[in-house]
Amino acid sequence: MELHQLRYLVAVADRGSFTAAADALHVAQSGVSAQVAKLERELGHRLLERGARTVGLTSEGAELLPHARAVLAAVDAVRTVADELTGVVRGHVRLGTVIGCTIPGYLTGFAAFRVAHPAVTVDVVEGDSDDLVADLVAGALDVALVAHARPLPEPLAAHRLIREPLTVVVPEGHPWARRESADCADLAGATVLCLPRGTGVRAALDITCAADRTVVEPTVQAHSPEALLALVEHGAGVAVLTASMAAGRPGLATVPLARSARTELSLATRASPSAAAGAMTRTLREHLAGDQAAAGRQRVRAAPSATTVSAATPSPSAG
Repeated sequence: MELHQLRYLVAVADRGSFTAAADALHVAQSGVSAQVAKLERELGHRLLERGARTVGLTSEGAELLPHARAVLAAVDAVRTVADELTGVVRGHVRLGTVIGCTIPGYLTGFAAFRVAHPAVTVDVVEGDSDDLVADLVAGALDVALVAHARPLPEPLAAHRLIREPLTVVVPEGHPWARRESADCADLAGATVLCLPRGTGVRAALDITCAADRTVVEPTVQAHSPEALLALVEHGAGVAVLTASMAAGRPGLATVPLARSARTELSLATRASPSAAAGAMTRTLREHLAGDQAAAGRQRVRAAPSATTVSAATPSPSAG
């Protein structure tokens, strides 16, 4: 039995397929399948039920899985202690971010980490927040900047950076531009532009509309808030985003979405990160906190309205 076999088993169990597990681990699908099959032969038990499209745990696999997770966590803890004893942070960090992340604190924090810890190698993976969270739980990522509208899974430790309601972005001349709010019933009759499923904004929209017992299916979906804002400028529809995503955009107005669920931006890690992952987390938190402090100073200088407060939050691309 080898550690990578246990890691592959956990990834397949968490992702529900060999292909998804291989993508998360950045290895060949055939390698994941072969190693899990080898583990099954060595243990003398079939651990996975292999369906045509999905893979599930057998009763034996379900009983073994918590022990596999515990072994992997213990190995990570040994590596962390060993790194701390050397006094020099070494190793490898697998960092995940929401697609197209351009938050200044994240970029400066990443650069500062590379200067402070040149012995650490870093892989950066972009993806939908739901996929990044699943990769963290599976052990395929060490640290991730994620947007979410529901609490993160318990195995993860998270530091919340931003929490915002949703807003509807319209051209300044739009009939809704002077309204105090819009609701899901309004959106149901409009051409709606939004981020895709797997993002915090879309999850918050779905939660809000489900609570209002209204079905809203966006007509246009894109990962880039900038692209959606450009489409609004050209009259293609109304966008559901956060106010901070539309901040400083001339010619556009933001209308609060009534009874909106909140979307959060969090820096998340596994419960027992390696020394390298811990250092990465601390550095990113420090610089992202600098962003928040700058936003606070903006809010003090600005008029104290809800729209202005949201617009001062520096999250230009944190879906």
